[in-house]
Amino acid sequence: MNPDQTKNTFVLKGVGVSPGVAIGRVYRFDPLDSEISFYKLKSTSLIPKEILRFKKALKESVYQLLEIQKNLKKTKVTEPLYVIDVHILILKDKKFVSRTIKYIQRLKINAEWAVRLTLDRYEQIFEKVEDTYIRGRISDVQYVGQRILSNLSGEKKETIWGTDEKVIVIAQDISPANTVQMKMEKVIGFATDAGGRTSHTAIVARDMELPAVVGLDNVTRFVRTGDEIIVDGISGLVVVNPYPEMLQRYEEKKLLYSAARDEYLKDAKAPAVTSDNYTLQIGCNIEFVEEIPSAIAHGAEHIGLYRTEFIYINRQELPTEEDHFNNYCQVVGTKDLLWSTIRTFDLGGDKFPSSQKPVKELNPQMGLRAIRFCLKEVEIFKTQLRAIWRAGALGKTRILFPMISSVEEIVEAKKLLEETRKELLAQGENIASEMEIGAMIEVPAAVVIADKLAREVDFFSIGTNDLIQYSLAIDRSNERLTYLYEPLHPAVLKLVKSVVDTAHEAGIRVSMCGEMAGDPICTLILLGMELDELSMNHLAIPRIKKIIRESTLKESKLLLEKALSFNMASEVRMFVHDYMKKRFPVEFQNEDD
Repeated sequence: MNPDQTKNTFVLKGVGVSPGVAIGRVYRFDPLDSEISFYKLKSTSLIPKEILRFKKALKESVYQLLEIQKNLKKTKVTEPLYVIDVHILILKDKKFVSRTIKYIQRLKINAEWAVRLTLDRYEQIFEKVEDTYIRGRISDVQYVGQRILSNLSGEKKETIWGTDEKVIVIAQDISPANTVQMKMEKVIGFATDAGGRTSHTAIVARDMELPAVVGLDNVTRFVRTGDEIIVDGISGLVVVNPYPEMLQRYEEKKLLYSAARDEYLKDAKAPAVTSDNYTLQIGCNIEFVEEIPSAIAHGAEHIGLYRTEFIYINRQELPTEEDHFNNYCQVVGTKDLLWSTIRTFDLGGDKFPSSQKPVKELNPQMGLRAIRFCLKEVEIFKTQLRAIWRAGALGKTRILFPMISSVEEIVEAKKLLEETRKELLAQGENIASEMEIGAMIEVPAAVVIADKLAREVDFFSIGTNDLIQYSLAIDRSNERLTYLYEPLHPAVLKLVKSVVDTAHEAGIRVSMCGEMAGDPICTLILLGMELDELSMNHLAIPRIKKIIRESTLKESKLLLEKALSFNMASEVRMFVHDYMKKRFPVEFQNEDD
């Protein structure tokens, strides 16, 4: 605990997006920290050396500012000189220096970490000041802190959090690139200011089975690195500085959750067949090949969605065909899976490879991304297609094209797929003898022309995350609009049912790979629509399978019919929620009323 940290307990309410309970110390993530090393000192004998490092960095920072000031004087520009005077005063401020040294001595931590804690403390102090001008001066302290950190780190660039202690990451938000920077094996939970059920933080947390709460608005204001915290991903609560009795109760809750999860795992590999003999094939959504063993253990029969964007992110050069191939082989070559569905990269929006400079767009989620980006960057696209063909020789592989909004896009994508097939055959490469082609239905336009798209593909995969946000005109990453993001909205239900009916009329299979597929409240509704496949986060699979096995297709159809009779989303939600709680009391015993 920080030496001057008050121990008042307080609770923040957000959105629980990954179940479970995490209890531990905070690491407040700042993207700037990706170049800073944090570690505990191995012995007290190293403390004087660390203090000396800090004082040396202070002197170096003062020297640098004086040099800047000297050069500015030559230009006869006077205004910045006074700002630099302020920065020098901060560097020489006795409280700033003594506080940092105190952190090094008492916590036995390196100078970088101590400076970071001092900056956090100053931010808290400045935020309490009512005067807007004085409160704004925190930027001067932050500037000075970053200069010291830069001088401490020198040319070294290390990944964050160098201690052996496992931590709960607190951040404003976490991007795909941030995730790659972290040592994920040392992370036991997440809590963020921003985000919703389908934000990147939520998806990563569920994939890694880490408790997470998002949409907390200001958790970063109230916690500092080293604080003790509880993240309750079941109830959507974050408890800061829990008192002993509360800590004990949450330790018990953590054990109970683990026991309940283990109970589900007993029958996880049993098929999802209703008592009146309707079968739903259950797959898993993955982002990393390391998730496959857990997916199989949780009952995944196939990979319904392999997101391939992470092959591109946080690397200086574009991945080669071999990079792709080696990655896909680890998925396709898994003997316990019936098939693997590889989605071509959904780059653009908030995800760009390091080698590609993103074009600033007013609305990137509806800009140059997914299939649009692929068809514009043809060589990058063909590199991936060639690797998928080659990996397909190892086992059944399906290819899925994202964000389709027109027949032209599918036709052009198929043309490039065929081109790469012929090129590989001409080179004598061993490739898949056939490849099922799928279109992601996540744009309202695709729903309207689903009958025409169905003539071009072998299956549909409904991406409800985007379909819901585009249909209801809401930004799903905007925590202020979370209440509007409703999978059981009558319009959403009619769109999904329309896609399923159209696909079956055309004689093709239809899957759902959005977060709605793994929501147990929606399970009977989706069963009633007679989807062929559901693909979800692996944690959700055992529970969804159990509900299906204890149901009938007949009752699901009746439930769907009743749900579609309501006019308002709130009525549908209330009706379905109440029905599921009464019908499956054990599965929903911890749900809020």
